[in-house]
Amino acid sequence: MEDQAQLLARIADALERLSSTTAGDVDWLGLPAYVWTTAGARPVFEIDAPALDLLRGIDAQKDAVTTNVDRLAKGQAAHDMLLWGARGMGKSALIRSAVRAAQGDGGSIALVQVGTDAVTSLPQLFAQLGSVEGNFLIFIDDLGFSESDDTTPRHLRSWLDGGVEARPANVRLAITSNRRAILPRHASEQDDPINPRDAVDDNLALADRFGLSLGFHNASQDDYLEIVRGYASEFGLDYDREEALGWAKRRGARSGRVAWHFITELAGRAGKRL
Repeated sequence: MEDQAQLLARIADALERLSSTTAGDVDWLGLPAYVWTTAGARPVFEIDAPALDLLRGIDAQKDAVTTNVDRLAKGQAAHDMLLWGARGMGKSALIRSAVRAAQGDGGSIALVQVGTDAVTSLPQLFAQLGSVEGNFLIFIDDLGFSESDDTTPRHLRSWLDGGVEARPANVRLAITSNRRAILPRHASEQDDPINPRDAVDDNLALADRFGLSLGFHNASQDDYLEIVRGYASEFGLDYDREEALGWAKRRGARSGRVAWHFITELAGRAGKRL
């Protein structure tokens, strides 16, 4: 009987500690990154991101993002960011790398990744971050909405600009999406007999809320090889140009992600760990 009571006490103690780390007070200034879920905040002790120099073929986008993140880290005016376009071209990696670089330069900034299933809880997150003496980049990766969900996009538009619950001055959003409009679009949008622009404008209204919108496009052959060359040099790997091109051809795409998979294969053959 006593053993059972002790077991129940240990379980209760563990549950109390768990609840305090997810729903209780969070040290928003103590770590480089956090993950926000419907249960609360979870700490991330190190941002997993490549060095900025290894992100190649996206120089203009890299300059724009790093400049904007640096401004936010210094407490200056900064834009919400929408990074859209081709898969595997470094949209998410660039966000993480830019924040890590700003932290390395002494900037006061933390990355808070929000799962797409927790977007509706953003007001609670804003309420916590608005009272903290630091700066935060809210990161929502690969955002998309179902065709039947017209409520969440409207709330997100309001939080970005124009609503009474807009994000605090020390918080900005960075969103990645394969679509420039984020929302799915159809040719039938043009078929409205009353005003064919209404449906189109409504879908584009969310994308228009971002002060910085950057497109990412499929890599050219030269860009792809330059990415491979950069990774190979960084990790001391030899590669064959034709094999690198064949790797991309078999996968039907040339991108930074495909180049990284090729480098992973080379490292595995060489018995190295990346």
